[in-house]
Amino acid sequence: MLHDLVLVAAGLVLLFVGGEALVRGAVAIAERMGVSKLLIGLVIVGFGTSTPELLVSVKAALDGASEIALGNVVGSNIANILLIFGLAAVIAPVMGWARTAVREALVATLVSLVAFALVQGAVISRMEGIAMLLVLVGYLVASYWLERRDRSAQTFQHEAEAFAGGVAARRWVPPLLALGGIVALVFGADLLVEGAVNIARVYGVPDAVIGLSLVAIGTSLPELATAIVAAIRRQSDVVLGNVIGSNIFNILAILGVTVVIQPIEVSARFRDVDTPVMLGVALLLLALLFATRRIGRGWGLVMLGLYAAYMVMLFTGGMVA
Repeated sequence: MLHDLVLVAAGLVLLFVGGEALVRGAVAIAERMGVSKLLIGLVIVGFGTSTPELLVSVKAALDGASEIALGNVVGSNIANILLIFGLAAVIAPVMGWARTAVREALVATLVSLVAFALVQGAVISRMEGIAMLLVLVGYLVASYWLERRDRSAQTFQHEAEAFAGGVAARRWVPPLLALGGIVALVFGADLLVEGAVNIARVYGVPDAVIGLSLVAIGTSLPELATAIVAAIRRQSDVVLGNVIGSNIFNILAILGVTVVIQPIEVSARFRDVDTPVMLGVALLLLALLFATRRIGRGWGLVMLGLYAAYMVMLFTGGMVA
């Protein structure tokens, strides 16, 4: 048991360090190549911060732990809003966001609705995965075009700036940092999945619960770190862009790539409980962005309370189908 806990802990550390190194190295490389901050924030930061979820879900699916793979995506999206955004709002009220944030929240809600539709079947197939990836490409192209037209919308540029700087001036450092990040992510994903599966077997905890909780929180550590720093600096656009962008990428990119590689069987609990919860929290955030211009500590505490209740219900069997 201690061995498995060490595997999980080591995997989480490697995922966090690897994710940070990959994103910062890739951003530095892109900046030196003259890539615009808009494109860096939209594509490089978006993909980079979701890499832990990607590698863990693919590894779990290939190992036959499909519930961990799907639970990682669904659980990460729930944690991004209730835990990470909620914590950020408690640290500092989120306010004064750009119109882009509302648009992205609407997209995230629609994407969550797509995921809800996909889990109504017994299997999420390769063709559905390909369709998700095509939608992702369309989303990236449309977002780039819309933000280029609206000069007041700078959500993605602000995300790029959050990861810019801090990398040594020597030309060989950013590529080495990015490569090291990839290696750390690969090993971290392997260790986390192995440890999580073993713990689930020893304690008789369903794979889905492990994926929705331990694995989901672990793979969301890069988003958590970014949100905390942005909240302390009172960068509301970065907090929102980080959370909402990750939720879009988790479904379209992470789930899409995973099922293209290995189709995922869907258990009843995802149809009846967890995916509806994910859709519900996406609607909650969208409603708040439409209804108010300030999401303060009160709402942050409510979100944290909802997440705590969700975790309690998972582990007490209240949500086990």
